Amino acid sequence: MSEPKPSDQLLSTNVTEGQDSINPLYEDKEEMLDAIIAALKLVYDPEIPVNIFDLGLIYAIDIDDLGNVDCKMTLTAPGCPVAQTFPDTVGAAIESVDGVVEAQVEIIWDPPWTQDNMSEAAKLQLGLL
Repeated sequence: MSEPKPSDQLLSTNVTEGQDSINPLYEDKEEMLDAIIAALKLVYDPEIPVNIFDLGLIYAIDIDDLGNVDCKMTLTAPGCPVAQTFPDTVGAAIESVDGVVEAQVEIIWDPPWTQDNMSEAAKLQLGLL
């Protein structure tokens, strides 16, 4: 079994043990998180043909009890040409998930992105394994 990637360690639902989401579409916030991750896997980096989740660009996903989502992500490089518009693209993908009321996406640079953030599937796809 491989060690968890940094993005796996930073995912959060801000939920305590046994607490349920108020959203009737999901049994708990983990289900909603899974749906958000599935939506993020449909968003591709404009320069690298891999989805942003498997690239390890998503650092945190916090879901509150009302269905508001706070997402912290990074980009592969500070000079990325879509740095100004990409958060809106990611936010729209998150908001496409049933039950999400609003998504706030923030670009952060610490820790910086490295190829170590990538999933094994992404590394295979790019010929890095």
